Amino acid sequence: MGEVIFEDRHYREATMKGEAERARAPIPASVRFDEASGRIVVDFTNGAAFMVPARSIQGLEKATAAQLAEVELLGETGLHWESLDVDFTISGLMNGIFGTAKFMDAQRRGGQSRSAAKIEASRANGAKGGRPRKNG
Repeated sequence: MGEVIFEDRHYREATMKGEAERARAPIPASVRFDEASGRIVVDFTNGAAFMVPARSIQGLEKATAAQLAEVELLGETGLHWESLDVDFTISGLMNGIFGTAKFMDAQRRGGQSRSAAKIEASRANGAKGGRPRKNG
C-alpha cells in the first residue's frame, strides 16, 4: 500500500468546506435556566432556541433553582451542571433523550401506574358514570 501524501491545497479545501458547513449549522451560543417556565433554554447563533423542562432530565428532578441556574455550555455540544455532576448532549436532549433507558421508561410509566388506590378510584368513578362528557 502506497504512502498517502496530502498537499496544501487538500488542507485548504477541507478547511474551507468545514468552515462553510459550520456557517450553516446552528451553533449553541448560550444556555440558561428560565425559572418562570422551569425550562433550560439553549440559544443558537442562527437565532433559534431549544427549550426543555429542566426537571424532566435525569439528575435534575429535585435540583433547586440555584443549582439549575449553574448550567453551562460544554464546548458546542453539551450542557454541564458542575455541582450536580450532570452532563447531557444538546442533540440527545433535542432527540428526547432525558436520561437512561430505565429512567425514561419510569417517566413514561408514571401516569400509568396501577396502584390499588388508583384502581379503586377508577372503579368508583366508573360507578358514577365515568368521566364527564365535554360540552361542544
